[in-house]
Amino acid sequence: MSRYFDTLGTLVQLELRQRIRSVAWVVLVSVVFVLVGIVTALLWASITAFGGDVADSAGVYSTVIYFVLLVGTLVTPAISGAAINGDREAGTLATTQVTLASANQIVLAKFLAAWTVALTFLLASLPALLFTVLAGGVRGDTLAASIGVLVLELGVVAAVGVGLSGLMSRPLFSVVTTYLVVAALSIGTLIAFTLGGLAFQSQQTQTYIGIDYSVGGEFDPDTGLPEEIVCLEPDVYSYPVPRFDYVWGILAANPYVVLADAAPTTFDRNGYPQDLFGQIAFGVRSAQQAPELDSVVDECAAALAGNPGAAYESPTPEETFAASVPSWFVGLLIHVVLAGLALGGAIARTRTPAGALPSGSRVA
Repeated sequence: MSRYFDTLGTLVQLELRQRIRSVAWVVLVSVVFVLVGIVTALLWASITAFGGDVADSAGVYSTVIYFVLLVGTLVTPAISGAAINGDREAGTLATTQVTLASANQIVLAKFLAAWTVALTFLLASLPALLFTVLAGGVRGDTLAASIGVLVLELGVVAAVGVGLSGLMSRPLFSVVTTYLVVAALSIGTLIAFTLGGLAFQSQQTQTYIGIDYSVGGEFDPDTGLPEEIVCLEPDVYSYPVPRFDYVWGILAANPYVVLADAAPTTFDRNGYPQDLFGQIAFGVRSAQQAPELDSVVDECAAALAGNPGAAYESPTPEETFAASVPSWFVGLLIHVVLAGLALGGAIARTRTPAGALPSGSRVA
């Protein structure tokens, strides 16, 4: 077993040396470092300009984490999507295959190297993240959950890229396909969710009972209501509403939703989320709630009870969270299975001697 890991470690070191020696990688990490710094500074300045509490940096932290995830999902396919077939075209893969290294060691080494390189973008963002954490407002469990999920998601993208590079013969095709998989999970799930909700619709009937302000005498200066409250005849409205509660599960596969739903949400005194994680998670949790198909807005009865605003009261985001279920672990499981299948396929395709050689390959 020790020999297996020794060989695997050697292969990983060779892959990392080949990647890190590239000038393009150094430039790219430097650009990410500068961009994250600019984004953090602009967010911090905007909080101050709008009178926010500078010490409460949870919103800045969550935004920076999402920015790192965006950069990672944009760059990782390029550094992993040609890991195997690129070496095959260059003629260097065969050199490794004739050694004592097995196919799974070769594929896993390329995956671990690509994952490590992807994590360097997170390392480049650490100064900005530490600044927001030290400023206060970021809970320890939110920090641990968000960093952990971000690391795993970058690993999933790296695994898909390496897996497709082993399954496909041409590097260009595998890189493009990796981008398409990332786009399907990030943007495709949003499109499918929206179209699915619009495809399934129900008829909603709402009854409105208002107040006749033309009668009733003088207006009370405190409430703005007439001294004698006279109710109008009920008005009934009927219109179709989308049923997003039927298709909200599609969003469970979205990596940005997984990150938001996994991070513990903090609420202010009014029950509203304090960071970007909570706002996105609130949107997904709200989609779980079925619309009330037969509702009554009785403004007149609320006014007679002395509380005219009660007719329009709705649950706070915190109450919506309590009435819904988390889905991040389902999405993360989907991503891990997808990554495992991709790597497994690459190992089977890279194993030698192969029953069928990839298109364009020849045996000397």
